[in-house]
Amino acid sequence: MSTRTRLLDAPVAQAMSALSAAAKRGLGDPGLAELVVIRASQLNHCAFCLDMHLRIAREHGVSERQLDLLAAWQEAEGVFDERERAALALTEAMTVLTDGFVPDAVYETAAKHFDEARLTHLIGLIVAINNWNRVMVSRRIPPGGYTP
Repeated sequence: MSTRTRLLDAPVAQAMSALSAAAKRGLGDPGLAELVVIRASQLNHCAFCLDMHLRIAREHGVSERQLDLLAAWQEAEGVFDERERAALALTEAMTVLTDGFVPDAVYETAAKHFDEARLTHLIGLIVAINNWNRVMVSRRIPPGGYTP
């Protein structure tokens, strides 16, 4: 196995896994968590994470319609509720920092839909998946290696 396709050393991978797991647990909504990580993975072009999290989302009962329309969630009226839309907007703002900041309106909207603890876990989840995406994309880890 080349050094490029090898995964992280155990302590780093364990720390990243612990952050991901804690953030998901604290968010308390596994379906929403999967929508968030899938959307970030779409934006980051991470095939491995998309393959893995689409499977997990289906296991958590996320609808095929939501999965099919996730890339166009802003235009998909009636498919995502206001809470999901707020989480997806925050995910995009944190993943694509083109202006250097998360817009206040995006953050404030998310804060209306999530109490402080859940908002902290949502932010942690977005940070975690962006880290995983960057590792998997930089190492060129191909899809299909995930086993539950």
